[in-house]
Formats: sequence, C-alpha cells, structure tokens
Amino acid sequence: MNNNRLFISFSATKRFPECDYEMKSIVRQAILATLDYEELIFGAEVSVTFCDNEYIKKINNEHRKKNSATDVLSFPMYDFDETEPEINPDGTVTLGDIVISLERAAEQAKEIGHSLEREVAFLVIHSTLHLLGYDHERSEDDEEAQCLAQREIIGMLQI
Repeated sequence: MNNNRLFISFSATKRFPECDYEMKSIVRQAILATLDYEELIFGAEVSVTFCDNEYIKKINNEHRKKNSATDVLSFPMYDFDETEPEINPDGTVTLGDIVISLERAAEQAKEIGHSLEREVAFLVIHSTLHLLGYDHERSEDDEEAQCLAQREIIGMLQI
C-alpha cells in the first residue's frame, strides 16, 4: 500500500449503522489503492461524506442541474490538466470531496449481486479517480481509461 500520508475527514448527514469502522477502513483501502495505482508522490487529504438519496439528489441538482439521486459525487480541488497541485506543509495535497449515497449504493449492490462494502469501494475508487483528473464524460477514450483503472484497482482490493 501507499506509504504516503492519507488523511480522511469522514462525516455523515445522519446516523448510518453500516457506516462503521470496517466501512471506513474499506474507504481508506480504496483511496490508498487508487493513489498507489496512480503512483502519486505526495500524500493526500480527502473528505468523505455519507448520505441518503434525498441529500445527494439536492447536491446533484445544485451542482450539476440534475434533479435525481446518484450514487456518488466528486468535487476535485484541482484540474490536474491545468493546475499544479499545492502541497500542504505536511506533504499532502488536498484532493477534494467525495459524497456517497449509502442508500443508492445498497440498492446498486443488491441489483448487481455483491456486497455493500464492494459497491462502496468501487464508488470511492471511481470518485478518487475523478479527484485525480479522470473524467469519463469528456470522451470515449477517457471513459475507457477510467473504466480500466477502476477494474484493475477493485481487483487489487479482493473485496
């Protein structure tokens, strides 16, 4: 795993019984695996918020003008194509924020037939790649690159 420092600020919009130490550990593993995959030379700081469909629908509408619930939203601090990230005094870079609807993640896990933990790990990988500059909505090539990275990283985790 990545030897760089990783700071995660966890929050939740309400109490979620599934948001326990194990879930937070899986989130940490998913972020570290993504940082390793990208061979980053700096540590990272990431904010992760767990919420329900109602909350993420509101955020999705405010920021993307999409009046629907989604599984995960990413709010990167940098556009890595245009900006050199600022390294904090502790050697980390603040990458941005991840918002995950645990309600939607549970629905998707059930639809697909795997665990909530695996679904959350996948969503965290997807979102962390967005924080690092991947954007599957830019082009087919970008979508292919992000999908490949996601498959390889989730395979590393053995969840």
